[in-house]
Amino acid sequence: MAAPYQDMRTDSTARGVQERLIGAGEDLFSRRGFNETSVRDIAAAADCNVASINYYFGGKENLYVEIWRRRLSQIRDARVASIEKVMSSTGRPKLEDLLRSHAVSFLEPLLKGGQQCPLVNLIAREMVDPHLPQGMFLEEMAMPVMSVLGGALMAICPWLDKTKIQALVLFLVGQLVHAVCAREMFEKSGRPGVIHMSIEGLIEDIVKFSAGGIRAYANDNGA
Repeated sequence: MAAPYQDMRTDSTARGVQERLIGAGEDLFSRRGFNETSVRDIAAAADCNVASINYYFGGKENLYVEIWRRRLSQIRDARVASIEKVMSSTGRPKLEDLLRSHAVSFLEPLLKGGQQCPLVNLIAREMVDPHLPQGMFLEEMAMPVMSVLGGALMAICPWLDKTKIQALVLFLVGQLVHAVCAREMFEKSGRPGVIHMSIEGLIEDIVKFSAGGIRAYANDNGA
């Protein structure tokens, strides 16, 4: 696969073209999927020459990867920042504060747009019909966040068995992912009112459930 950005120009006009192509590509990929979105579709939506996609990105595949790389970077940085904010606050950080901060940073970008959220649609389509390089999602977003969150959990709960940390993080993430999927399912069914819960209420319940589960390990370890 050719490296993205065949010509890395820095002038404002070139950056503007790149940004328009990225914006148009993300919108079309999220609504139509990778295979059903053509280079011509993206160029037309971005009001650019068809050749500009090859010129700046080296093709549709690299444009798709660049869209994801930006998104994953934004998600990773926001989630890591939310963890670091809790851990750097004055006083001893609380488990509930850590879980709540992570849950908010996880859910808000995915739920605030509802079923029209491009990121949710991109994720759903990529899961069904993957086009990203193998391991990209894990290496550029999931694993760095899991590492920071796991370290924070150990700092707050030093009695935890280190071998259980990864599983506990996965349990927390699993609840958050399921919340997003369930909300999407009910919204697309035309019956969004079936789930009578605000994002805030959902987050608080996940925090209570997760904190209780994590503290149960204290009893196992005699803490």
